[in-house]
Amino acid sequence: MLLVTIDTLRADALSSYGGPAATPALDRLAAEGVRFDFAHAHAVVTLTSHASILTGAYPFQHGLRDNSGYRLPANARTAATLLKQAGYATAAFVGAYPLHSRFGLNLGFDLYDDRFGETRAPTEFVMPERPASTVVPLARAWIAQRAGKAGGSGDASGSGGAGEAAPWFVWTHLFDPHAPYRPPAPYDAQYAGRLYFGEVAATDAALGPLLDELRAAQRPTLVIVTSDHGEALGDHGEQSHGLFAYESTLRVPLIIAELGGTRGSPRSPRKPTDGEVSSVAARHVDILPTILEAIGHSPPADLPGRSLLPAAERRAKAPPRTSYFEAMGAMLNRGWAPLAGILVDRDKFIDLPIAERYDLATDSAERSNIAGLAPARDRFLAASLGAFNAGTPGVRPAEDPEPAARLRALGYVSGTVPAKARYTDADDPKRLVELDQAVHRAVEAFSARRAGEAVAIYQGVIARRPDMAIAYRHLAFIEWQRGNPGAAVEALQRAVAAGVTQPSVISQLGGYLTETGHVAEGIRLLEPLARVAAADADTLNTLGIAYVRAGRRDEAARTFERVLAANPNSSIPRENLGMMALERGDLGAARRHFEGAVRADPLSSRAYAGLGVVALREGDRASAIEAWRRAVQLDPTNVDALYNAGTTLARGGQIDAARPYLEQFLKTAPPAFYAKDFKDVQRMLGR
Repeated sequence: MLLVTIDTLRADALSSYGGPAATPALDRLAAEGVRFDFAHAHAVVTLTSHASILTGAYPFQHGLRDNSGYRLPANARTAATLLKQAGYATAAFVGAYPLHSRFGLNLGFDLYDDRFGETRAPTEFVMPERPASTVVPLARAWIAQRAGKAGGSGDASGSGGAGEAAPWFVWTHLFDPHAPYRPPAPYDAQYAGRLYFGEVAATDAALGPLLDELRAAQRPTLVIVTSDHGEALGDHGEQSHGLFAYESTLRVPLIIAELGGTRGSPRSPRKPTDGEVSSVAARHVDILPTILEAIGHSPPADLPGRSLLPAAERRAKAPPRTSYFEAMGAMLNRGWAPLAGILVDRDKFIDLPIAERYDLATDSAERSNIAGLAPARDRFLAASLGAFNAGTPGVRPAEDPEPAARLRALGYVSGTVPAKARYTDADDPKRLVELDQAVHRAVEAFSARRAGEAVAIYQGVIARRPDMAIAYRHLAFIEWQRGNPGAAVEALQRAVAAGVTQPSVISQLGGYLTETGHVAEGIRLLEPLARVAAADADTLNTLGIAYVRAGRRDEAARTFERVLAANPNSSIPRENLGMMALERGDLGAARRHFEGAVRADPLSSRAYAGLGVVALREGDRASAIEAWRRAVQLDPTNVDALYNAGTTLARGGQIDAARPYLEQFLKTAPPAFYAKDFKDVQRMLGR
């Protein structure tokens, strides 16, 4: 069983759906099975949507309403946990940070491979990811290993003969079509000016060999391909996704086919007809029931979806599939009105202060809002939406009373979204879309090294919407990155004064205060957030560092160990524990922690930098320099590795070899934090 999710993939991008991207691998797959031309997600962000795919539940049921601040409960039921119980070997290979194991989607997987370099801080500007050309070979190797044990590659039915290895379930997540669009050659040239579609074509090319190998396998494999959501590409004024839930971001491709199997091998009794196109209203919540029926298991009765395997379920006369959808990011991160909606056949209703209704049968581009033209129909759809009892996000996640009381005593509100009692037309995302466009312009400006322009844009956004958390956070991040720590702290303090007190803002402020010497104040902000049972791993790591700065090393170690217990495959707490061991002179423990970090994340620049320090203190200068070289290769902005490599080479008389590292250090290191080191480096360079 193979589930492939391609991030940010519009249905109408694929050539089999009439799109401009050349996608021969997926086109062939569609010709071998069934292609659903009216399939929809239930959310327009990565984590929320994948949670619905894997749990078969709507967002308000599984509880993950945004890309951060949530974690799937440890007792959650997912495709992996159910197939694991059915005797399947399970593995996942994911392409980017939004699906990191810290968010809980690793439940039930024997292997959850998310080694995409988590030490690069995830922001709107940098998202740790790895391309399909890296992810797909990992899945191919794992499947090939299973095939080697069993003498075959896949098993759609879930049964295995005598002496055969257990059947397998693999989820492969490919992130490439996500912004920024940077397709590899030759797709960059072929799709010049249309780089998004170049990303789609490159992803298809990377996926092709895996599908070919399954076709050649002796045992049949059921393959399901979909996306988590689409991409607006400017439709309705939206640049990417997450703000609205129009068809450009809500409609997804969905292809189901059975591949492989030799003559006489068992075939699925409900194998989709080759080349079938179904126009039924398919949904993400239908995928898990489909998977379970494919292995001969009845779906749990409380799942809202229905299997798509029975032929009758793919025909026009199939019972209707009403679908709930939402986009809560604008509420959670911007203070705007929450968006929820419902699809009843081709009738689409969007509940916002300025309500919207579209007849998708005649207006698939949603150009004509017909809300108000048929009040009785509007009321019916609104009542149908209300019957879901979905509600808007409230606490993320639920807190213990004591930490919440402590935060209130400090003047903060922790974990609760600053929801309004009533949202008005002024809070409708349609009225505020230009601010979303401004955020994208600011991200592009900063990425293009125009930090001053980005700062000005964010200040303008805040002047218009003082409740927009994302603007404060981005502004603070930019000021920090360009060496203005005081301005960064001041931006977040302005947010708090304006009533913007989401945990992400408080955690960022606590970290910046710690780094600028206000350690006690930073700890006072971070501790209440950390006392939440499901505290965010980044907040815990930040608190651990604050404890180190305060000399409270036992508390720091316990905090890092807590992160490690929740995320055993995380490199960051191991790196922090390694730095603590270095501080106390325990080189053996430091090496063990850093080597463990490298095993957890082979792309960890910080771990290699730490190993370099250990090697130098052990007297192995050559190994130290090699470790720092590797650290810089992985992250050219690792200023500590740049400084250590450059100064060690220079002091050893190798100034020519040192020069590139020292020059890069001067370009990269923020002067506010490295003033003395700047002088040392400039002296070494003879300036």
